[in-house]
Order: sequence, then C-alpha cells, then structure tokens
Amino acid sequence: MSDVTIKIKDREGKVHEVQAPTDMAMNLMEVCKAYELPVEGTCGGMAMCASCQCYILSDHQLPEMSYDEDMMLAEAFYVEDNSRLGCQIPITPELDGLEVELAPES
Repeated sequence: MSDVTIKIKDREGKVHEVQAPTDMAMNLMEVCKAYELPVEGTCGGMAMCASCQCYILSDHQLPEMSYDEDMMLAEAFYVEDNSRLGCQIPITPELDGLEVELAPES
C-alpha cells in the first residue's frame, strides 16, 4: 500500500483525516495544500518561511531537523517544542497515523 493516513487539525479545531501517497515524494505542506487546508507554503518548501509550521501531536519518529528549519523556527511566531515545518517532513510509510495541528497564522 502506498498511502498513509494522516490526521490534520485545522485552526478551527476540526480534524481532517487525509490519505497521503508515499510514492510521490510529497511533503506534509504539499499534502495540506492538496486537501485545500489553509497552509500558505509561501516559499515553496525551501524552509524560508514558517507558513507551514505545524505541531506534531503523535509520537512518530521524524527526520532530524535541518539547520535551515531550526533557524526558521527560531524566528517564527507561536513556536512550541513540537513545532516543525511541514515542508521539511517527507511523506514516508513510517508516518502512517501521524497527527499534526496547524500552527496559528502569524
């Protein structure tokens, strides 16, 4: 099976259970956009804006945060210990059942 299920809580508190393909080299930001969730992704996934910031709610092993992502989150608003940039999280089979919440818009 090449799809994983991801639960995304939007800024109104509604949870969207979406299917995300693991074989298309997509990232979490692109999945949000594909489902028309309110994620800007202004920089196009280069970790140069924080408009796709989300909070990781489930206990999934995620890729190590890059220097660029770390620096971007250092300047972003509403950053929590579980903040990540959606564009930096590739959709892999290991993410099945991932639960995230969109950060407030700055």
